[in-house]
Amino acid sequence: QVQLVESGGGWVQAGASLRLSCDASGIIFSKAATGWYRQAPGKQRELVAKISRASNTLYTDSVKGRFTISRDNVKNTVYLQMNSLKHEDTAVYYCNAFAVGVDYWGQGTQVTVSS
Repeated sequence: QVQLVESGGGWVQAGASLRLSCDASGIIFSKAATGWYRQAPGKQRELVAKISRASNTLYTDSVKGRFTISRDNVKNTVYLQMNSLKHEDTAVYYCNAFAVGVDYWGQGTQVTVSS
């Protein structure tokens, strides 16, 4: 019974900040490869950021220096702190975890940034 639930999305002005949260049940994030993906209408889903079991992080070039992925092992929650948001960041953001040979996805949370 694995479930990932994203929250924290919304409509903001360019330059604002949002923090997305991914809460999990049935899976331990510290034992999984975890990432945030996003998908804009008509575009492929793309990796935004990922964090390994060893807490190594990787970001797509367009968000480097603005976004930070982190994991709270006590709360079993993965976060995506998004600062200096741009219009091109507008997308549905999805939480992903790969564990025990299975790829898990949340339902997504909408982030809309006005220009």
